[in-house]
Amino acid sequence: MNANTATRTAAHTPLTGADIVRPTVTELRLSAFRAHRGAVFPLGPLTLFAGASGSGKSSALQAYEALARLGAGEELESVFPDPAACVPEWAEADRQGRRGFRIGCTVDGPAAPVQLDLAVQAEPELRVVGERLTSGGRTLLATALRDPGRSSVQAAWHTAGAVAVTRAPLPDDRLGTALLPLRVAGKTEGQLQVLAAAEQVVVALRSVFACDPQPHRMREPVAAGEGRLRRGCDNLAEVLHRTRSECATRHARLAAAARVGCAGAVEDLAVEELGDGTVRALLGRGGVRGATPVGRLGEGELRFLALALVLLTGPGVLAMDQAAEVPSAYQALTVLADGFDRCLDPRQTRQLVSLGAEMAARGHVRLVGAVADASYVRGVEGVTVVDLVP
Repeated sequence: MNANTATRTAAHTPLTGADIVRPTVTELRLSAFRAHRGAVFPLGPLTLFAGASGSGKSSALQAYEALARLGAGEELESVFPDPAACVPEWAEADRQGRRGFRIGCTVDGPAAPVQLDLAVQAEPELRVVGERLTSGGRTLLATALRDPGRSSVQAAWHTAGAVAVTRAPLPDDRLGTALLPLRVAGKTEGQLQVLAAAEQVVVALRSVFACDPQPHRMREPVAAGEGRLRRGCDNLAEVLHRTRSECATRHARLAAAARVGCAGAVEDLAVEELGDGTVRALLGRGGVRGATPVGRLGEGELRFLALALVLLTGPGVLAMDQAAEVPSAYQALTVLADGFDRCLDPRQTRQLVSLGAEMAARGHVRLVGAVADASYVRGVEGVTVVDLVP
């Protein structure tokens, strides 16, 4: 996907640096990743990638999620189980038979905009071959593969002390930026700048929840537990069991959303405890109809309920590992939803987008999704649509 073939329409006023307090990813760069080449995508509080199959919507979200997982400290092998698939088809191997891909992002926050760019070798073996962390035109971290025979890269980070930079090896299977807090002493002004930039990037990337509701796994009763919603939302009833008692206001909002997104009359969203210790969610119908177990709902209705729950809840209800050492007030939850409109009708899609825009405007959540058709949401205040063309 070439950046020149993408058009961007926005129905919101872009945030300025002074408006942003929490670290947030405001730009995704796919220099060479799958079908993308030289692509730069600005990200607003609610961004939807739209386009036909093969236009690169899913690839953009996959790159974002990969950066998030690397920022959380995961190894390359777990983040990229099929690295060759990430290499653009047009990328030719060099004399040593090496091919790879390049991705990056910009993170705004208290430390001013910080750019992270990563070069990954996919063939003949998976490894980081270059990483750069910059801010204000200054390189804060740069790594390079100097000796292919060693499982490390040579790193140099800004010091501004007795020496201009500090050099040391870093593992070639992890994101160096995520390792800096363990390596940089923080004694000089330069080291403090490096630590602030690295923390800003890591906090933004770790504040990501990738959500892909699986209706076929949401129909059966589930065991009551800690009530943290998993990626596939298969434990929807368990989470509703928790949120119903913990936050009556947001539970009422979810029930109100269900009235719009589910067929028939909906008076309440309840949870029933069964004799075997499991719980199941119910739609309260009122009158003689009683209640309908959510397991009887259609796939679109189940996906709608799951996505509405994600947008209305916070990180404490989602199965994600945020930066525990950073106060939650300084972290912004970002939801990644590939196939955001899958199985949904236009009414359901527009309702979810309106809900997401409302929560984003309040600063509770950011949303980056992929949709096949954005015609139903164009003009919704607070929504950025990125149109992709194969």
